[in-house]
Amino acid sequence: MSTMNRKLMESITDKMFDRSEIECLIREFYALLGEQTAHGKAVPGLDRGKFRSVLHHAFDITDDIIMDGVFRTFDKDNDGYLSVREWIAGLSVFLRGTLDEKIKYCFTVYDLNNDGYISRDEMFHFLKNSLTSQPNEEDPDEGIMDLLEMTLKKMDHDHDGKLSLMDFITAVKEENLLLEAFGQCLPDLTVFNDQFCSSTLQKSQ
Repeated sequence: MSTMNRKLMESITDKMFDRSEIECLIREFYALLGEQTAHGKAVPGLDRGKFRSVLHHAFDITDDIIMDGVFRTFDKDNDGYLSVREWIAGLSVFLRGTLDEKIKYCFTVYDLNNDGYISRDEMFHFLKNSLTSQPNEEDPDEGIMDLLEMTLKKMDHDHDGKLSLMDFITAVKEENLLLEAFGQCLPDLTVFNDQFCSSTLQKSQ
């Protein structure tokens, strides 16, 4: 590891990763970054496209809107790139987060316009993406609307027609399976492959 990366590793601490894991994640970050440039200049971090490739190939997350939402939760300064610190902090929750951390993370992914609520329109979009319509269905949207109403009945504790973070927390604490109610935004560790430090990270789980 270079002197620069060693100093970086010493300056980064994380409650979920030990030093060897942080070193692995820093190496992986710079391997992914490679010679990325934009308009002829070196870029400050991983861009959305490179990050989506990681989500797809290493964690089997394939929905475009979900992948954009995951990127948004990692990119804390909203500059369109992930710094190495954002990368490690994001992966800490993504791979090892507590239930409370994962609830807040999933809610943020589903809150597409970042207004603090998962609206009916946002729910409809996710539910429609997750269902495959049958060829003989006259109105496939009708089935989605029925599912949406059932979801609201189950999760909308204050009955205002949308889900606040508190609604989401309460519903998931009552039934953990609702954590990814609107689509997969956490990794499928059963397909976690060797492309991504898997032997190092899985060893200590």
